[in-house]
Amino acid sequence: MGIKEEVYYDGGPHVGDLIINLLLGLTVICLPLTVGAIVRALWLRYRITDRRISVTGGWMGRDRSDVIYSEIVKVVTVPRGLGTWGDMVLTLKDGSRLELRAVPRFREVYEYINQRLSARAQKASGALGTV
Repeated sequence: MGIKEEVYYDGGPHVGDLIINLLLGLTVICLPLTVGAIVRALWLRYRITDRRISVTGGWMGRDRSDVIYSEIVKVVTVPRGLGTWGDMVLTLKDGSRLELRAVPRFREVYEYINQRLSARAQKASGALGTV
């Protein structure tokens, strides 16, 4: 029997990301952004627990990435939608990056993740909303 994980967040990107990109889609030049937002809304899912961060995405939700907190060396956040949602980039020990786009309540999610990082990773991550 496996260890039970406490789920903090389980869901998709913020609906505001889809709405804004649908409105931008009314201009032909922004159609690629609109298509990207639709794909994210349909198939992107985040699951953040007390043990790991899982991102399921890609075409038809076929790609999955799991990251444990000890592998994270830095978290960078960027507010979007007047601060209602935001993007996060997790930098891992091997130098790879995992991008979380349009995360709802991203400030709360950032604080939750930051509490589980090593002191060194917390220091490297810096203040919320900084690049």
